[in-house]
Parts: sequence; C-alpha cells; structure tokens
Amino acid sequence: MAEAKTDVKKLAAEGTAQAQKFVTEGAEKARAAMEKGMEQMTKGAEGFMKAAEDVAEFSRGNVEAVTKAAQTWATGAQDLARQAMALAQGLTDHTLEGAKALAAVKSLNEAAEIQTKFAKAAVEKTVAETAKFQEAVFKLTEASVAPLSARMTAAMEKFAKPLAA
Repeated sequence: MAEAKTDVKKLAAEGTAQAQKFVTEGAEKARAAMEKGMEQMTKGAEGFMKAAEDVAEFSRGNVEAVTKAAQTWATGAQDLARQAMALAQGLTDHTLEGAKALAAVKSLNEAAEIQTKFAKAAVEKTVAETAKFQEAVFKLTEASVAPLSARMTAAMEKFAKPLAA
C-alpha cells in the first residue's frame, strides 16, 4: 500500500509538472502571438499614417499648383488687357491722324490717296498687333497650365508605381 501511495504521488507530481509545462508553453505561445499581432498592428498603423501624410503632402502640392496657375493667369490677363488698350489707343490715334489729314485735303484724289494710305497702315498695324496678341495669349495659356501639367505628371508617376509593382 505504501508503494501505491508513492505511485499516486509520483503520478500526481508528473501530472502537475505536465500541466504546469502545458500552461507555461501556452502562455509563451500566447505572448508570442500577441507580440506578433501588436507588431503587425503597429506596422499597419505606421503604413496608414505614412499614406495619410503622403496624401496631405500631395494635396498641398495640388493647391500650390492651382494657386500658381491662377496667379500666372491673373497677371497675364492684366498684361493682355494693357496690350489691348494700347492697341486700341494706337488705332484711335492713327484714325485721328487720318481724319486731320483728310480735313486738310484740297482734292478728291488727294483724299482717296490719304484714305488708302491710312486704311492700309491701319490694317497692317492691326494684323501685326493681333499676331503679337495671339502669341501673348498662347504663352500665357502655356505658362498658366504648366503648374497643373506638372502636377498631373507627378500624379501619374506617383500612382502608376503601385500598379506596376
């Protein structure tokens, strides 16, 4: 009987040791799983924050590009308005010169010559100034669109990278 008690004690001690080993190993595995989960959550949160920062930075660049384009257009439009006013003033001055010259004519032939000369000069001046004006409008449009075009290129490069990967 003493031997049976020893066997039971021995079995109980072995069972307790195995249970303790099982609990210890389970706790270690649970801790390792939690640590891995926390690490993955931290990486995910860092990735999300980085993405949010990238979006904010990209949006800031977009606002800057739109602002620069608007400023360029506004400044250029003012210059174009000045050019148009200068052209109108020049044509008005030319018309007044023609009227003064016509007022001093002594014959119908002289009036026809003066009228032809001033009309030809007015048309030539208008054509030349219109070509300059069109070129200025083209350059202004090109300069105004440049910041937006640069942002579109940057967007295409930025968003094409994840698709290519």
